[in-house]
Amino acid sequence: MTQDALFQSLYPRLGQWPLKLAAERLEGGEHGDFARWQEAIDSLPAPSPGPSSEPWSVKTGAIFYPLQGTTTDFKALATQLQQLHPWRKGPFALGSLFIDSEWRSDQKWNRLSGALGRLDELSILDIGCGNGYFGWQMLNAGAKEVIGIDPMLLFCMQHLAIQHFFKDPRHHVLPLGVEEIPNSYCFDLVLSMGVLYHRKNAKAHLDKVFALTRPGGRAVVETLIVEGERSLTPPGRYARMRNVWEVPCIPDLYRALALSGFQAVELIDVSTTTPAEQRSTPWMHFDSLEQALDAQDPGRTIEGHPAPRRAIMMASRPS
Repeated sequence: MTQDALFQSLYPRLGQWPLKLAAERLEGGEHGDFARWQEAIDSLPAPSPGPSSEPWSVKTGAIFYPLQGTTTDFKALATQLQQLHPWRKGPFALGSLFIDSEWRSDQKWNRLSGALGRLDELSILDIGCGNGYFGWQMLNAGAKEVIGIDPMLLFCMQHLAIQHFFKDPRHHVLPLGVEEIPNSYCFDLVLSMGVLYHRKNAKAHLDKVFALTRPGGRAVVETLIVEGERSLTPPGRYARMRNVWEVPCIPDLYRALALSGFQAVELIDVSTTTPAEQRSTPWMHFDSLEQALDAQDPGRTIEGHPAPRRAIMMASRPS
């Protein structure tokens, strides 16, 4: 099945989106690692679920598929999926194979899910979704459909690898940036998690989130923040990241969301990121949070900025 055929179900609603462009990107050709990624996916074993009433589920934070097989089978499967390294979001579990991602994304989900409540029959857009981990959590909470977008082709390939087993038509991850999609279709819930501080124009990004939220719908914005009354504009890197343009303070976040048109703006959570939540693993063996903090003062980054803290904001678009 071609990627274009895979997206056929999206055309009635998202016909003005550049779906053919997304399909072409997922057919590969331009990225130097694409052939290796595609070969890994093409050689995955056929799904062989064990006895279960559900093809996939959530178990202790991991998105789980009851894959059966021998130890040798799982060793081979791990080798294949390691071709899609690094796995940033997760965890996932395919039978006894545990994909221990850099982020324990279930911890962030636990901080958010209580405020979201049940998502029965909602249509959801996840901006900067990575490999789609949060989409599975939202489907598990009752969502009707989740469309994820992320310009990083590798993360879209990871989603395709998971979908090789799950085969769930309610969840798509498209290799598109938010600036590439029109405002022609609005969603009941829009998530922008870990995106805002990477945008040169934060106001334009929040305006886009507002435009993609249906009247009466909700939006979630999760971002790095700094304490106090003044946002941080790093002169160079922040926690070793090059593309952090501004780390907002919470008062500025409230004002920015209101200026974009949102109402009922609510602070859901503020948490300090720790190496228990973000760290190097066999599935992401590059440097991670610990290497970005001052070894003598873990309350500061190696550049001398305040160590990462993150806030979750939720707001509504007026009806």
